Amino acid sequence: MPALRLWGIRRSIFLTISATLALVGALIAAALWYAGWPGLQRDATVTAAVLFDLLKLVFAVVAGIGGIAALVVAYRRQRVAEHTNALAEFAHQLAHTADLRAEITKALAEAADERAKIETDRNGVRLFNERFAKASDQLGSEKVAPRLAGVYAMAGLADDWREGRQTCIDVLCAYLRMPYTPPPETPSEAPTQADDQVPTVDAEAIRAAREEREVRHTVIRLIGSHLRLVEEDPTSWRGLDFDFTGAAFDGGDFSDASFSGGRVSFAGASFSGRGVSFDRASFSGGAVLFDGASFSGGWVSFYKAAFNGGLVSFHKASFSGGRVSFRKASFSDREVSFTMASFSGGAVFFDGASFSGGRVLFTGARFGGGEVSFGEASFSGAWVSFELASFRGGKVSFREAAFSGEKVFFSGASFSAGEVSFAGARFSGGEVSFRMTMFSGGQVRLDEAFIDVLPKFDVWPGGAPPEGLFLPEA
Repeated sequence: MPALRLWGIRRSIFLTISATLALVGALIAAALWYAGWPGLQRDATVTAAVLFDLLKLVFAVVAGIGGIAALVVAYRRQRVAEHTNALAEFAHQLAHTADLRAEITKALAEAADERAKIETDRNGVRLFNERFAKASDQLGSEKVAPRLAGVYAMAGLADDWREGRQTCIDVLCAYLRMPYTPPPETPSEAPTQADDQVPTVDAEAIRAAREEREVRHTVIRLIGSHLRLVEEDPTSWRGLDFDFTGAAFDGGDFSDASFSGGRVSFAGASFSGRGVSFDRASFSGGAVLFDGASFSGGWVSFYKAAFNGGLVSFHKASFSGGRVSFRKASFSDREVSFTMASFSGGAVFFDGASFSGGRVLFTGARFGGGEVSFGEASFSGAWVSFELASFRGGKVSFREAAFSGEKVFFSGASFSAGEVSFAGARFSGGEVSFRMTMFSGGQVRLDEAFIDVLPKFDVWPGGAPPEGLFLPEA
């Protein structure tokens, strides 16, 4: 916008007055010319009236000059105000234009960033896919070194690729579900046979099986280490799904693992040979399935000792939510220990499980809520102990369970709330003992059980059973 061009105020007033006087003088001269230039008569004396007229004429001239000057000033002020308004409007238009330009620039920058992000994501996905394909190829190698490298590569990819983490875990779990025959174990008391003393074919097969066991144990170890991380850790695998259905475990470490959320399946898995550790593992939320699992050798630990010389231990295991199922699981010739385990919510099912031989220990276990079911479970030839167990809530059911073993102990247990039901259960052998047991609330229903040998109780004052204990009719 062009600048306002104005003369200085003094110059403007001077030129305006000069032009005005010149115009007046010209008009007077024209009038005199038109009148024929009449002569002026001068008297010897100036009267008061003439003087007064002269003064009025002078004042009129001065007033006229002042008016002209004021008019010039007002005109200049008006011009300046109009120009100022024009400048303000022009500045507003410039500011609006600048805002539009800034918005356009921002939109262009955002579009460029979005394009860059899309390109980066596309490149990232392409890179992840390439890493996934390479790791998968390594896992399928016939040589042990590439397979081990593939295990670590797949686990590293799962840490980096959050969107594809479940896929990577599915591949690792699928590897464990592949057919596998554990290598034969050499008894510790017998000398190890040298490879050159074994037939070549057998030696190669044993060596390959041992190499495969190392790869599988590495997979288990990596999964366990990620389940130990706190949930806030960006590389934690908690809450995801793990499918070990039908897998063969002859070793591995899940100690301190947290199965919280997601779905974890050991259904149909077999635990044999070397130990599998679930020491201090916690089960809170989601679903953990051991349906149809077979515990037939070695040791499986759910705390500090398990399957160690024939021990299945859930010592101090915590079941605080979700669903844990051992339906139709098989525990053969082992000591199964849930000593000091805590059942405080959710549901734990042993329906149809088979405990054949050894001992089943729930010593000091705490049943404080939720549901624990042994419906149709079979305790054959086993020593079953609920000594010092605490039943303070929830429901524990032995519906139609079969106790055909040596002894069933509830000695020292306390029943203060909840319900323990033996409806349809059959005690066909051995001893059932409720000695030193405290009944201070809740219900213990033995009235619908089939008992060949009456349980043993302490002598009650007055000969009447405590309130809440329901016995079969004599």
